[in-house]
Amino acid sequence: MFPSFGTDGVRGLANEVLTPDVSVALGRAAAEVLGGKRVVIGRDTRRSGHMIEAGLIAGYTSAGVDVDLLGVVPTPAVAWASLGDDVSGAMISASHNPFADNGIKLFAPGGNKLGDEVEASIQERFHELLGGAVFPGPTGADIGIMRNDPATASVDGWIELITNSVAPRAFAGHRFVLDCANGAASGWAADIFGALGADITVIGDAPDGININSGCGSTHPEILQAATVEAGASAGLAFDGDADRLIAVDHTGAIVDGDRILAILAADWKATERLNHNTVVVTVMSNLGFHRAMAAADINVATTGVGDRYVLEELGRGGFSLGGEQSGHVICRDLAGTGDGILAAVQLMDAVIRSDQPLASLASNSMTTVPQVLKNVRFSVRDPDIVNKMAPDVEKASAEMGDDGRVLVRASGTEPLVRVMVEHVDATVADRVCDELCDRARELIPPNPA
Repeated sequence: MFPSFGTDGVRGLANEVLTPDVSVALGRAAAEVLGGKRVVIGRDTRRSGHMIEAGLIAGYTSAGVDVDLLGVVPTPAVAWASLGDDVSGAMISASHNPFADNGIKLFAPGGNKLGDEVEASIQERFHELLGGAVFPGPTGADIGIMRNDPATASVDGWIELITNSVAPRAFAGHRFVLDCANGAASGWAADIFGALGADITVIGDAPDGININSGCGSTHPEILQAATVEAGASAGLAFDGDADRLIAVDHTGAIVDGDRILAILAADWKATERLNHNTVVVTVMSNLGFHRAMAAADINVATTGVGDRYVLEELGRGGFSLGGEQSGHVICRDLAGTGDGILAAVQLMDAVIRSDQPLASLASNSMTTVPQVLKNVRFSVRDPDIVNKMAPDVEKASAEMGDDGRVLVRASGTEPLVRVMVEHVDATVADRVCDELCDRARELIPPNPA
Protein backbone atom coordinates (compact mmCIF):
# COMPACT_ATOMS: atom_id res chain seq x y z
CA MET A 1 0.00 0.00 0.00
CA PHE A 2 1.64 3.22 -1.18
CA PRO A 3 1.27 6.40 0.90
CA SER A 4 -1.19 8.92 -0.50
CA PHE A 5 -1.91 12.60 -0.11
CA GLY A 6 -4.01 13.57 2.89
CA THR A 7 -5.47 16.96 3.68
CA ASP A 8 -2.01 18.51 3.86
CA GLY A 9 0.53 16.50 1.87
CA VAL A 10 1.98 13.04 2.49
CA ARG A 11 2.49 12.14 6.13
CA GLY A 12 3.34 9.05 8.18
CA LEU A 13 5.83 7.29 10.42
CA ALA A 14 9.30 8.22 9.22
CA ASN A 15 11.30 5.34 7.71
CA GLU A 16 8.25 3.07 7.76
CA VAL A 17 5.62 4.97 5.76
CA LEU A 18 7.75 7.93 4.72
CA THR A 19 10.94 6.16 3.61
CA PRO A 20 13.86 7.43 1.53
CA ASP A 21 12.40 5.60 -1.49
CA VAL A 22 9.10 7.41 -1.00
CA SER A 23 10.90 10.74 -0.74
CA VAL A 24 12.86 10.14 -3.94
CA ALA A 25 9.74 9.11 -5.87
CA LEU A 26 7.69 12.03 -4.57
CA GLY A 27 10.44 14.53 -5.35
CA ARG A 28 10.78 13.28 -8.90
CA ALA A 29 7.02 13.13 -9.45
CA ALA A 30 6.59 16.68 -8.15
CA ALA A 31 9.41 17.92 -10.36
CA GLU A 32 7.91 16.33 -13.47
CA VAL A 33 4.35 17.52 -12.86
CA LEU A 34 5.03 21.01 -11.48
CA GLY A 35 7.85 21.85 -13.89
CA GLY A 36 10.33 24.64 -13.33
CA LYS A 37 14.08 24.53 -12.96
CA ARG A 38 14.39 25.21 -9.24
CA VAL A 39 12.89 24.03 -5.94
CA VAL A 40 13.39 25.35 -2.41
CA ILE A 41 13.28 22.80 0.41
CA GLY A 42 12.76 23.55 4.10
CA ARG A 43 12.32 21.29 7.11
CA ASP A 44 11.35 21.40 10.75
CA THR A 45 13.54 20.09 13.58
CA ARG A 46 12.68 16.38 13.45
CA ARG A 47 15.53 13.88 13.53
CA SER A 48 14.24 12.27 10.33
CA GLY A 49 14.29 15.53 8.39
CA HIS A 50 17.79 15.05 7.01
CA MET A 51 16.94 11.57 5.73
CA ILE A 52 13.83 12.75 3.91
CA GLU A 53 15.60 15.85 2.64
CA ALA A 54 18.29 13.65 1.06
CA GLY A 55 15.61 11.62 -0.73
CA LEU A 56 13.89 14.72 -2.06
CA ILE A 57 17.20 16.11 -3.28
CA ALA A 58 17.82 12.90 -5.23
CA GLY A 59 14.30 12.93 -6.66
CA TYR A 60 14.34 16.54 -7.80
CA THR A 61 17.88 16.55 -9.17
CA SER A 62 17.24 13.28 -11.07
CA ALA A 63 14.45 15.14 -12.88
CA GLY A 64 16.78 18.01 -13.80
CA VAL A 65 15.64 20.45 -11.11
CA ASP A 66 18.15 22.44 -9.04
CA VAL A 67 17.63 22.36 -5.28
CA ASP A 68 18.20 25.20 -2.83
CA LEU A 69 18.15 24.17 0.83
CA LEU A 70 16.58 26.59 3.30
CA GLY A 71 17.39 24.53 6.39
CA VAL A 72 15.09 24.74 9.42
CA VAL A 73 12.41 27.30 8.56
CA PRO A 74 8.65 27.66 9.07
CA THR A 75 6.36 26.37 6.33
CA PRO A 76 5.25 29.90 5.34
CA ALA A 77 8.89 30.81 4.69
CA VAL A 78 9.03 28.00 2.11
CA ALA A 79 5.82 29.27 0.52
CA TRP A 80 7.32 32.77 0.35
CA ALA A 81 10.57 31.47 -1.17
CA SER A 82 8.60 29.69 -3.92
CA LEU A 83 6.76 32.80 -5.08
CA GLY A 84 8.73 32.90 -8.34
CA ASP A 85 7.08 31.67 -11.53
CA ASP A 86 9.79 29.05 -12.05
CA VAL A 87 10.30 27.98 -8.41
CA SER A 88 8.40 25.27 -6.54
CA GLY A 89 8.68 24.41 -2.85
CA ALA A 90 8.74 21.44 -0.48
CA MET A 91 8.43 21.52 3.31
CA ILE A 92 9.46 18.48 5.35
CA SER A 93 7.25 18.44 8.43
CA ALA A 94 4.46 16.54 10.14
CA SER A 95 3.16 19.77 11.68
CA HIS A 96 1.69 19.05 15.14
CA ASN A 97 2.28 15.25 14.98
CA PRO A 98 4.72 13.49 17.36
CA PHE A 99 8.38 13.61 16.39
CA ALA A 100 8.52 10.06 14.98
CA ASP A 101 6.15 11.08 12.18
CA ASN A 102 7.17 13.25 9.29
CA GLY A 103 5.63 14.57 6.12
CA ILE A 104 6.13 16.44 2.88
CA LYS A 105 4.07 19.47 1.88
CA LEU A 106 4.42 20.71 -1.67
CA PHE A 107 4.01 24.20 -3.11
CA ALA A 108 3.48 24.95 -6.78
CA PRO A 109 5.38 27.83 -8.41
CA GLY A 110 3.91 31.06 -7.08
CA GLY A 111 3.87 29.72 -3.51
CA ASN A 112 0.47 28.07 -3.98
CA LYS A 113 -0.79 24.87 -2.39
CA LEU A 114 -1.69 22.17 -4.86
CA GLY A 115 -5.15 21.97 -6.39
CA ASP A 116 -6.96 18.63 -6.46
CA GLU A 117 -6.13 17.89 -10.13
CA VAL A 118 -2.44 18.70 -9.76
CA GLU A 119 -2.24 16.67 -6.56
CA ALA A 120 -3.89 13.70 -8.30
CA SER A 121 -1.40 13.92 -11.18
CA ILE A 122 1.57 13.97 -8.80
CA GLN A 123 0.15 11.05 -6.83
CA GLU A 124 -0.39 8.97 -9.98
CA ARG A 125 3.18 9.57 -11.13
CA PHE A 126 4.49 9.05 -7.59
CA HIS A 127 2.79 5.65 -7.33
CA GLU A 128 4.08 4.63 -10.77
CA LEU A 129 7.62 5.34 -9.65
CA LEU A 130 7.15 3.50 -6.36
CA GLY A 131 5.74 0.57 -8.29
CA GLY A 132 9.00 0.18 -10.18
CA ALA A 133 8.11 1.92 -13.44
CA VAL A 134 11.24 3.19 -15.18
CA PHE A 135 11.19 6.67 -16.68
CA PRO A 136 14.53 7.77 -18.16
CA GLY A 137 15.64 11.09 -16.72
CA PRO A 138 18.09 13.78 -17.79
CA THR A 139 21.74 12.93 -18.06
CA GLY A 140 25.02 14.79 -18.17
CA ALA A 141 24.82 18.53 -17.63
CA ASP A 142 21.01 18.39 -17.46
CA ILE A 143 21.00 16.68 -14.06
CA GLY A 144 20.05 19.11 -11.30
CA ILE A 145 22.42 20.31 -8.59
CA MET A 146 21.99 20.98 -4.87
CA ARG A 147 23.00 24.27 -3.27
CA ASN A 148 23.24 25.14 0.41
CA ASP A 149 24.12 28.78 -0.13
CA PRO A 150 22.49 31.49 2.02
CA ALA A 151 22.79 33.87 -0.92
CA THR A 152 20.39 31.76 -2.98
CA ALA A 153 18.26 30.42 -0.12
CA SER A 154 17.53 33.53 1.93
CA VAL A 155 14.14 34.09 3.54
CA ASP A 156 14.92 37.67 4.59
CA GLY A 157 12.02 38.86 2.46
CA TRP A 158 9.61 36.73 4.49
CA ILE A 159 10.89 38.31 7.72
CA GLU A 160 10.55 41.80 6.23
CA LEU A 161 7.01 41.01 5.10
CA ILE A 162 6.02 40.25 8.69
CA THR A 163 7.86 43.10 10.42
CA ASN A 164 6.69 45.63 7.82
CA SER A 165 3.05 44.59 8.23
CA VAL A 166 2.81 46.70 11.41
CA ALA A 167 4.31 49.98 12.57
CA PRO A 168 8.02 50.02 13.49
CA ARG A 169 8.60 48.78 17.04
CA ALA A 170 4.83 48.36 17.40
CA PHE A 171 5.29 46.08 20.42
CA ALA A 172 7.61 48.28 22.48
CA GLY A 173 6.56 48.22 26.13
CA HIS A 174 4.63 44.96 25.80
CA ARG A 175 5.64 41.57 27.16
CA PHE A 176 4.82 38.28 25.43
CA VAL A 177 5.66 34.63 26.01
CA LEU A 178 6.41 32.65 22.86
CA ASP A 179 6.17 28.85 22.69
CA CYS A 180 8.02 27.62 19.61
CA ALA A 181 7.11 23.92 20.09
CA ASN A 182 10.82 23.04 19.75
CA GLY A 183 10.05 23.25 16.06
CA ALA A 184 10.53 25.43 13.02
CA ALA A 185 9.60 28.67 14.82
CA SER A 186 12.65 28.26 17.06
CA GLY A 187 14.83 31.33 16.70
CA TRP A 188 12.66 32.94 14.04
CA ALA A 189 9.72 34.00 16.26
CA ALA A 190 11.98 35.48 18.94
CA ASP A 191 13.95 37.51 16.40
CA ILE A 192 10.81 38.87 14.73
CA PHE A 193 9.08 39.88 17.98
CA GLY A 194 12.35 41.28 19.29
CA ALA A 195 12.75 43.41 16.15
CA LEU A 196 9.28 44.84 16.82
CA GLY A 197 10.38 45.96 20.28
CA ALA A 198 8.65 43.32 22.40
CA ASP A 199 9.91 42.14 25.77
CA ILE A 200 9.80 38.38 25.26
CA THR A 201 10.15 35.16 27.20
CA VAL A 202 10.70 32.14 24.98
CA ILE A 203 9.90 28.50 25.78
CA GLY A 204 10.03 25.43 23.55
CA ASP A 205 13.02 26.92 21.75
CA ALA A 206 15.65 24.21 22.29
CA PRO A 207 15.03 21.54 19.61
CA ASP A 208 17.05 18.34 19.85
CA GLY A 209 15.44 16.38 17.00
CA ILE A 210 13.02 14.43 19.17
CA ASN A 211 11.31 17.00 21.44
CA ILE A 212 9.24 18.78 18.77
CA ASN A 213 5.61 19.21 20.00
CA SER A 214 6.48 17.23 23.15
CA GLY A 215 4.37 18.78 25.89
CA CYS A 216 4.62 22.16 24.20
CA GLY A 217 3.36 24.19 21.28
CA SER A 218 -0.16 24.85 20.05
CA THR A 219 -1.44 21.35 20.85
CA HIS A 220 -0.08 21.40 24.44
CA PRO A 221 -0.58 24.96 25.74
CA GLU A 222 -0.49 24.10 29.47
CA ILE A 223 3.10 25.22 30.03
CA LEU A 224 2.48 28.40 28.04
CA GLN A 225 -0.60 29.20 30.15
CA ALA A 226 1.40 28.95 33.38
CA ALA A 227 4.41 30.81 31.95
CA THR A 228 2.25 33.68 30.68
CA VAL A 229 0.64 34.23 34.07
CA GLU A 230 3.98 33.89 35.89
CA ALA A 231 5.68 36.40 33.59
CA GLY A 232 2.86 38.91 33.93
CA ALA A 233 2.78 38.99 30.13
CA SER A 234 0.11 40.61 27.97
CA ALA A 235 -0.27 37.35 26.06
CA GLY A 236 1.25 34.00 25.25
CA LEU A 237 1.59 32.78 21.67
CA ALA A 238 2.06 29.11 20.74
CA PHE A 239 3.03 27.73 17.35
CA ASP A 240 2.96 24.17 16.03
CA GLY A 241 5.88 22.16 14.69
CA ASP A 242 6.12 23.91 11.34
CA ALA A 243 4.84 27.30 12.59
CA ASP A 244 1.85 27.65 10.29
CA ARG A 245 -0.59 27.48 13.22
CA LEU A 246 -1.23 29.80 16.18
CA ILE A 247 -3.01 29.40 19.50
CA ALA A 248 -2.97 32.38 21.89
CA VAL A 249 -3.28 32.70 25.67
CA ASP A 250 -4.47 35.85 27.44
CA HIS A 251 -2.91 37.33 30.59
CA THR A 252 -5.14 35.16 32.81
CA GLY A 253 -3.99 31.96 31.07
CA ALA A 254 -7.25 31.44 29.15
CA ILE A 255 -6.88 29.95 25.67
CA VAL A 256 -7.83 32.00 22.61
CA ASP A 257 -8.42 29.55 19.74
CA GLY A 258 -8.52 30.08 15.99
CA ASP A 259 -12.19 31.06 15.94
CA ARG A 260 -11.66 33.87 18.44
CA ILE A 261 -8.46 35.01 16.71
CA LEU A 262 -10.36 35.22 13.41
CA ALA A 263 -13.28 37.01 15.08
CA ILE A 264 -10.93 39.63 16.58
CA LEU A 265 -9.10 40.16 13.29
CA ALA A 266 -12.31 40.27 11.25
CA ALA A 267 -13.74 43.03 13.44
CA ASP A 268 -10.46 44.97 13.39
CA TRP A 269 -10.00 44.57 9.65
CA LYS A 270 -13.57 45.66 8.98
CA ALA A 271 -12.99 48.81 11.04
CA THR A 272 -9.72 49.53 9.20
CA GLU A 273 -11.14 48.66 5.76
CA ARG A 274 -8.87 45.65 5.23
CA LEU A 275 -11.64 43.02 5.23
CA ASN A 276 -12.18 42.54 1.51
CA HIS A 277 -15.85 42.24 0.54
CA ASN A 278 -16.70 42.29 4.25
CA THR A 279 -16.16 38.51 4.35
CA VAL A 280 -14.17 36.02 6.42
CA VAL A 281 -13.61 32.42 5.25
CA VAL A 282 -13.74 29.48 7.67
CA THR A 283 -14.27 25.72 7.53
CA VAL A 284 -17.27 23.69 8.65
CA MET A 285 -15.46 23.09 11.96
CA SER A 286 -15.83 26.70 13.13
CA ASN A 287 -18.11 27.02 16.12
CA LEU A 288 -21.73 28.08 15.75
CA GLY A 289 -20.90 30.90 18.14
CA PHE A 290 -18.47 32.31 15.58
CA HIS A 291 -21.17 32.44 12.92
CA ARG A 292 -23.57 34.15 15.33
CA ALA A 293 -20.94 36.72 16.28
CA MET A 294 -20.15 37.53 12.65
CA ALA A 295 -23.86 37.92 11.86
CA ALA A 296 -24.21 40.32 14.79
CA ALA A 297 -21.23 42.30 13.50
CA ASP A 298 -22.70 42.36 9.97
CA ILE A 299 -19.73 40.40 8.60
CA ASN A 300 -20.30 37.73 5.94
CA VAL A 301 -18.95 34.21 6.42
CA ALA A 302 -17.96 31.85 3.59
CA THR A 303 -17.66 28.21 4.69
CA THR A 304 -15.48 25.48 3.14
CA GLY A 305 -14.56 21.87 3.79
CA VAL A 306 -11.93 20.98 6.36
CA GLY A 307 -8.38 21.90 5.37
CA ASP A 308 -6.59 25.19 4.96
CA ARG A 309 -6.10 24.58 1.24
CA TYR A 310 -9.87 24.80 0.78
CA VAL A 311 -9.86 28.06 2.71
CA LEU A 312 -7.10 29.31 0.42
CA GLU A 313 -9.06 28.33 -2.68
CA GLU A 314 -12.11 30.24 -1.46
CA LEU A 315 -10.01 33.26 -0.52
CA GLY A 316 -8.60 33.33 -4.04
CA ARG A 317 -11.94 32.69 -5.72
CA GLY A 318 -13.73 35.47 -3.90
CA GLY A 319 -10.87 37.93 -3.57
CA PHE A 320 -11.20 37.78 0.23
CA SER A 321 -8.41 38.79 2.62
CA LEU A 322 -8.95 36.79 5.84
CA GLY A 323 -9.67 33.16 6.61
CA GLY A 324 -8.65 30.18 8.65
CA GLU A 325 -9.54 27.29 10.89
CA GLN A 326 -10.60 26.79 14.50
CA SER A 327 -7.38 24.80 14.97
CA GLY A 328 -5.30 27.95 14.56
CA HIS A 329 -4.45 28.16 10.87
CA VAL A 330 -4.94 31.85 10.09
CA ILE A 331 -4.45 33.13 6.55
CA CYS A 332 -3.85 36.83 5.99
CA ARG A 333 -4.31 36.64 2.24
CA ASP A 334 -3.54 40.31 1.63
CA LEU A 335 -0.05 39.65 3.01
CA ALA A 336 0.77 35.99 2.40
CA GLY A 337 -0.32 33.05 0.27
CA THR A 338 -0.58 30.49 3.05
CA GLY A 339 -1.25 30.13 6.77
CA ASP A 340 1.51 31.70 8.87
CA GLY A 341 1.47 31.38 12.65
CA ILE A 342 4.08 34.06 13.28
CA LEU A 343 2.43 36.54 10.90
CA ALA A 344 -0.96 35.82 12.49
CA ALA A 345 0.52 36.38 15.96
CA VAL A 346 1.93 39.74 14.87
CA GLN A 347 -1.39 40.79 13.33
CA LEU A 348 -3.32 39.69 16.42
CA MET A 349 -1.08 41.51 18.89
CA ASP A 350 -1.11 44.62 16.71
CA ALA A 351 -4.93 44.61 16.74
CA VAL A 352 -4.94 44.13 20.52
CA ILE A 353 -2.48 46.96 21.17
CA ARG A 354 -4.29 49.39 18.86
CA SER A 355 -7.61 48.57 20.56
CA ASP A 356 -6.18 49.71 23.92
CA GLN A 357 -7.87 46.67 25.49
CA PRO A 358 -6.33 43.47 26.88
CA LEU A 359 -6.56 40.33 24.78
CA ALA A 360 -8.83 38.83 27.45
CA SER A 361 -11.47 41.50 26.88
CA LEU A 362 -11.29 41.34 23.09
CA ALA A 363 -11.49 37.55 23.10
CA SER A 364 -14.38 37.46 25.57
CA ASN A 365 -16.38 40.03 23.61
CA SER A 366 -15.56 38.60 20.18
CA MET A 367 -17.95 35.62 20.43
CA THR A 368 -19.77 33.28 22.80
CA THR A 369 -18.71 29.69 22.21
CA VAL A 370 -21.59 27.25 21.77
CA PRO A 371 -20.96 23.92 23.59
CA GLN A 372 -19.48 21.40 21.18
CA VAL A 373 -19.21 17.61 21.43
CA LEU A 374 -16.93 15.71 19.05
CA LYS A 375 -16.73 11.90 19.06
CA ASN A 376 -15.22 9.30 16.73
CA VAL A 377 -16.74 5.96 15.80
CA ARG A 378 -14.17 3.46 14.52
CA PHE A 379 -15.03 0.78 11.95
CA SER A 380 -13.41 -2.56 11.26
CA VAL A 381 -13.34 -1.63 7.58
CA ARG A 382 -13.59 1.80 5.97
CA ASP A 383 -17.00 2.73 4.51
CA PRO A 384 -16.69 5.77 2.21
CA ASP A 385 -20.50 5.96 1.94
CA ILE A 386 -21.19 6.23 5.68
CA VAL A 387 -21.98 9.96 5.55
CA ASN A 388 -24.67 9.42 2.89
CA LYS A 389 -26.13 6.54 4.90
CA MET A 390 -26.40 8.78 7.95
CA ALA A 391 -27.86 11.75 6.06
CA PRO A 392 -31.51 11.10 7.11
CA ASP A 393 -30.47 10.88 10.77
CA VAL A 394 -28.42 14.05 10.52
CA GLU A 395 -31.31 15.87 8.86
CA LYS A 396 -33.69 14.74 11.62
CA ALA A 397 -31.30 15.84 14.39
CA SER A 398 -30.71 19.19 12.72
CA ALA A 399 -34.43 19.83 12.42
CA GLU A 400 -34.90 18.96 16.09
CA MET A 401 -32.26 21.48 17.23
CA GLY A 402 -33.21 24.25 14.82
CA ASP A 403 -31.18 27.47 15.01
CA ASP A 404 -29.85 26.55 18.46
CA GLY A 405 -27.63 23.72 17.21
CA ARG A 406 -25.63 22.22 14.39
CA VAL A 407 -24.54 18.73 13.30
CA LEU A 408 -21.52 17.73 11.24
CA VAL A 409 -20.68 14.14 10.28
CA ARG A 410 -17.44 13.47 8.40
CA ALA A 411 -15.68 10.32 7.30
CA SER A 412 -11.94 10.30 7.92
CA GLY A 413 -9.94 10.41 4.72
CA THR A 414 -7.21 8.16 6.10
CA GLU A 415 -8.71 5.98 8.86
CA PRO A 416 -11.76 3.68 9.13
CA LEU A 417 -13.75 6.02 11.34
CA VAL A 418 -16.50 8.63 11.22
CA ARG A 419 -16.32 11.89 13.15
CA VAL A 420 -19.56 13.18 14.69
CA MET A 421 -19.70 16.79 15.88
CA VAL A 422 -22.76 18.32 17.54
CA GLU A 423 -23.12 21.88 18.83
CA HIS A 424 -26.03 23.22 20.87
CA VAL A 425 -26.60 26.07 23.25
CA ASP A 426 -27.47 23.41 25.85
CA ALA A 427 -24.47 21.13 26.43
CA THR A 428 -26.67 18.24 27.61
CA VAL A 429 -28.61 18.33 24.35
CA ALA A 430 -25.37 18.37 22.34
CA ASP A 431 -24.08 15.34 24.25
CA ARG A 432 -27.33 13.41 23.86
CA VAL A 433 -27.67 14.04 20.13
CA CYS A 434 -24.01 13.16 19.53
CA ASP A 435 -24.42 9.86 21.37
CA GLU A 436 -27.56 9.05 19.38
CA LEU A 437 -25.79 9.69 16.08
CA CYS A 438 -22.78 7.64 17.17
CA ASP A 439 -25.09 4.75 18.05
CA ARG A 440 -26.68 5.05 14.62
CA ALA A 441 -23.25 5.00 12.97
CA ARG A 442 -22.41 1.76 14.80
CA GLU A 443 -25.63 0.20 13.48
CA LEU A 444 -24.57 1.09 9.94
CA ILE A 445 -20.99 -0.16 10.24
CA PRO A 446 -20.29 -2.81 7.60
CA PRO A 447 -19.60 -6.27 9.03
CA ASN A 448 -16.03 -7.31 9.64
CA PRO A 449 -15.03 -9.47 6.65
CA ALA A 450 -14.31 -13.04 7.70
